[in-house]
Amino acid sequence: MAYTVLARRYRSRSFDELVGQDAIAQALRNSVDSGRTAHAYLFVGTRGVGKTSAARIFACALAGGSEEVVQAIMSGQDTDVIEIDAASNSKVDETRELIANAIYRPKRGGKKVYIIDEVHMLSTASFNALLKTLEEPPDHVVFILCTTETHKVPATIQSRCQRFDFRNLSAPEIAEHLAGVVKQEGIEAEPDLLAATARLGNGSMRDALSLLDRLIAAREEGAALTVTLLERVLGLPERERIAKLAGACAQGDPKAALEAADELIASGTEISQLLPALAHHFRDLMILAVCGGDSPLVELSGAALDAARAQSEHFDEAQLSHMIALCESVAGAMRQSSAPRARFDAMVVRLAATERVARVAALLEGKPSGAPAKKA
Repeated sequence: MAYTVLARRYRSRSFDELVGQDAIAQALRNSVDSGRTAHAYLFVGTRGVGKTSAARIFACALAGGSEEVVQAIMSGQDTDVIEIDAASNSKVDETRELIANAIYRPKRGGKKVYIIDEVHMLSTASFNALLKTLEEPPDHVVFILCTTETHKVPATIQSRCQRFDFRNLSAPEIAEHLAGVVKQEGIEAEPDLLAATARLGNGSMRDALSLLDRLIAAREEGAALTVTLLERVLGLPERERIAKLAGACAQGDPKAALEAADELIASGTEISQLLPALAHHFRDLMILAVCGGDSPLVELSGAALDAARAQSEHFDEAQLSHMIALCESVAGAMRQSSAPRARFDAMVVRLAATERVARVAALLEGKPSGAPAKKA
């Protein structure tokens, strides 16, 4: 039997399962319950946030059918719910054929639903053909247009749709869903691994589930999913070595910082990967310095959280915000640099000198020279 990827196997099948889009789910549910269904909807949002899943769930609610009907709709095989990928069906003739078939009433009665994914990929002629139908739609037809690039959808089309904007999912929301997935799969996973995977999803549940699939495939049979495995699969810098580099910066030791950076690069980590990892580590330290050691804004736990708490005591928020900005600035300049390693090493020395600069600033302000950068 062919393997079904997690992103498909754990796709939401009801409004209650739609992660992170509660307001939209409630609005669509209410429209079905009240019978106040529009003829056209526009679902807007980045990839993997639930637009197509919500469209299918909405179609199921409109069909009000049996489990067999729901299964057919969810698998894209229902005759009254037609899914079209505009990226591969953008020609005007294909759109006209779709519209011509819209005049026929659904076999089950009720509504005939057209889900057009990536609708912004339609040609201008196709949009014009669709517009005519949206202006005077058959009373049994509902169009659900999904797009990641709403600015490419003509205003004339948008104005005839009820628009719903799907927000990016937060890392905690994704991590919670991933925890449920690995539990159902009977796989152990470190909480830090789930948090890191959720963060790498960048607001997309599908991307996070795809990454989780890669990790499951890469692990040894029966082994738990760990941050170390994630680092190995993606070629990410090891967290302990990142912390070592940050620790050298905390001590104001440029020599130790350069040596720690060299270890990271020698291990196979590219500078382009190292800079965002270092910036994210400094971000965690900044949040702990500003919000305290129990802040939920930091996605760490266990020994990693304890170590970050201790390290954050060596900095104040101004230093850390400067260090994050420095990492970001160098990352942007690195793409056009003729000497990327030299620029990176210079940045590391500046990071390690941050505390020294803070002391000089304190002296200029008339503070005691031995005053710590941050109160313990």
